[in-house]
Amino acid sequence: MTGHFGGEERPAGGVPPHDGMAAGPRRRFVKKKRPVPVAELSQDIRDGSRLALAKGITLLESRSADDRAAAQELLLGLLPDSGNSIRIGITGVPGAGKSTFIEAFGLMLAEAGHKVAVLAIDPSSTVTGGSILGDKTRMEELARHPNAFIRPSPSSGTLGGVHRKTRETMLLCEAAGYDVILIETVGVGQSETAVRGMADFFLLLVLTGAGDELQGVKKGIMELADGIIVHKADGDNVLAAKRTAREYKQFLRMLQPATPGWQTSVLPVSSIIPEGLEDVWETIVRFRGQLEASGGWETRRNGQLKEWFRAAIEDRLIERFFAETGRKEQVSALEQEILSGKLTVTAALDKLLGD
Repeated sequence: MTGHFGGEERPAGGVPPHDGMAAGPRRRFVKKKRPVPVAELSQDIRDGSRLALAKGITLLESRSADDRAAAQELLLGLLPDSGNSIRIGITGVPGAGKSTFIEAFGLMLAEAGHKVAVLAIDPSSTVTGGSILGDKTRMEELARHPNAFIRPSPSSGTLGGVHRKTRETMLLCEAAGYDVILIETVGVGQSETAVRGMADFFLLLVLTGAGDELQGVKKGIMELADGIIVHKADGDNVLAAKRTAREYKQFLRMLQPATPGWQTSVLPVSSIIPEGLEDVWETIVRFRGQLEASGGWETRRNGQLKEWFRAAIEDRLIERFFAETGRKEQVSALEQEILSGKLTVTAALDKLLGD
């Protein structure tokens, strides 16, 4: 006897069987994931929807194979609408007040009619429990402005993630109409170099009265900077900030410019008063105009794409290498031989790669 209800046969398990017959196996209904409406999402991003932009970035960050394919489809469709922003990398010594500056600078630009996107980068966040997810709480006023969008950009535990996710996020922001993108480095060391390679203008925040040791640490970063801000130039610190700015200008004459044909600018700035923020923006606009006139702007953008591609190659090769069966165990075993003095690093590498 088959189970019927209302003249229609019911799936096994839908209605208890009659006449003492044993129940058949229950049919399992697996909920299928709905396909991402890429065309609709793409149009909403072009229309400036911050919710759609957030969804698009989440799609980029997904590890799902289906989502990855949808993300690339989304990016490809929005590519013609990208590239029209000024990308500004911002770093600074501890306590320099990056968040305070970014909020004041971003608000000034947003009030002037610019659309400002803030992306925060911290390659160490997944290891140290960094606070990049707190950026919206650190920039509450800017986060509420209709012309602003703030998004942390975690690197998934690897520096390579900075290249992939942040660059793709920038393209989505540009397609959404954001003409100023501020990329904040929260980490130190390699993160500055990574962000320098994806920014048009690289800005370094420093303080007055920093010790000699800290000055030495900054030298490498200073060689990357297109502009230096002596921050917190307010109250009793105004004269000291101006003096520090002069000292930096003198020191920079001994360094090769980060951008050929451009002398790194040094400006005292207060984000509290505020004062000097307009000078920073005028400097960046002048920088862009000078590079566009000389052809250096296109050269820089092309360099960013090449660097992104090469970094992506390295990421993919490393990912595939460790995905091979037994690779992680093999690497772990060789590490132990290196630590015990049985192998040199070069010999272990030759053994690993079969050279």
